[in-house]
Amino acid sequence: MNKRILIVLTSHDRLGDTGEKTGFWLEEFAAPYYALKDAGTEITLASPKGGQPPLDPKSDAEDSQTEATRRFKQDPEAQAQLAATQRLAEMSADDFDAVFYPGGHGPLWDLVDDRDSIRLIEAFWAQDKPVSAVCHAPIVLLNARDASGRPIVEGREVTGFTNGEEAAVGLTEVVPQLVEDALIARGGHYSKAEDFAPYTRQDGRLITGQNPPSSEPVAERLIAMLKE
Repeated sequence: MNKRILIVLTSHDRLGDTGEKTGFWLEEFAAPYYALKDAGTEITLASPKGGQPPLDPKSDAEDSQTEATRRFKQDPEAQAQLAATQRLAEMSADDFDAVFYPGGHGPLWDLVDDRDSIRLIEAFWAQDKPVSAVCHAPIVLLNARDASGRPIVEGREVTGFTNGEEAAVGLTEVVPQLVEDALIARGGHYSKAEDFAPYTRQDGRLITGQNPPSSEPVAERLIAMLKE
């Protein structure tokens, strides 16, 4: 499949005022990366600051490893690509067929308000190209608008990390906003499955996933759309 995909990762590494580190969630990057790569797409990685994006250390723990994360750790080429992400400001929707945002808590602080990210999402949307995000990353959609000035999520089926899941990881009082509440407040038709069960929603060109186990299913939906 001769398609070009832009994957946008966070550059934010501080978990609020806790003194702990955060960043992107490894599974939410690795599973879609390999699903898309194995489907024959050409992948470009970008982040606001460029270079090596911060990895949430909790996603590197043994109990968070999956087949995709283990594959990544044995893949020097993928590691080198991740270490040299492009600067988001230099990316153009004209050069890609779709965009995908992995989660982790980082996007709650930087990508939600990042002007370059918002510009890109709006450009992909205006060009009828798929926009996809998983777990905490649907927060990046909040401030993006369609050609009529309406929020892209308004009136559309969406999902993302649930309030219950945030409570389960003990960060309800740490995060700047809750993904579930924020999507609902912006007019999204939010729905969810049980906490930490795979769940995705697709509304036209918009694809969202609830949590880490939803990352590969989101990529599979994206691949199917690109084949249409």
